[in-house]
Amino acid sequence: MKITSWNVNGIRAAARKDFLVWMQNFGPDIVCVQESKATPDQLTDELRNPFGYHSYWHSAEKAGYSGVSIYSKKEPLTVSMGLNVPEFDLEGRVITAEFSDFFLVNAYFPNSQREGARLGYKLKFCAQIYDYLESLRSKQKHIIVCGDFNIAHRAIDLKNPKSNENNAGFLPEERAWMESFISRGYVDGFRHFNPDPGHYTWWSYRPGVREKNIGWRLDYFVVNQDFKDRLKSVEHQPKVMGSDHCPVVMELRD
Repeated sequence: MKITSWNVNGIRAAARKDFLVWMQNFGPDIVCVQESKATPDQLTDELRNPFGYHSYWHSAEKAGYSGVSIYSKKEPLTVSMGLNVPEFDLEGRVITAEFSDFFLVNAYFPNSQREGARLGYKLKFCAQIYDYLESLRSKQKHIIVCGDFNIAHRAIDLKNPKSNENNAGFLPEERAWMESFISRGYVDGFRHFNPDPGHYTWWSYRPGVREKNIGWRLDYFVVNQDFKDRLKSVEHQPKVMGSDHCPVVMELRD
């Protein structure tokens, strides 16, 4: 089974940049999208249900903002929206699909913004989603959480760590939360396979930045410890264009 996660920076914009071509050619079983920036009624039938996929959408109340969605070849057992916390759910940040042996949680974490203007909000979101994941674990199923965490966990996860120590996404509080999260029974899928530097999932739109690979690793697949043996691979697709982020692909063993 192949599951992909991609912050598309607007699903309609991505569609104009061959999102559906990528989806058809690559053929993942499940596609998790962040920053969809649309409601289902704003989409064409082709974009809402391409190639026989089922799709599910948790959109923000604010037009053209945030939003997460899941495309799945197989219909999930259940789909739920949000964390049951209005201040986060109105921004369309979490959608969960339940399958026979795991819950798949697609999340778009808040950006802490310049000078940490939204750091408190983000850390509260982080605490809430951790509690939510733990509540799912109590149902005796495995957990996959993917999406744009808006956190570069360690210095290896961005090109210029020293000059970004006080910038959103690499703040000490964010990194400390990520470290704590992983240490409490979870596995960073990509780092499970690849300990090397130079692997990123987001690049600024500034000219030449992506070509020079001056990036950040902000997008993750994280699973509970007991599920790590099911991981076959977790890889980035940096050559796939269409957004300032690239897709991340997790393949599971049958």
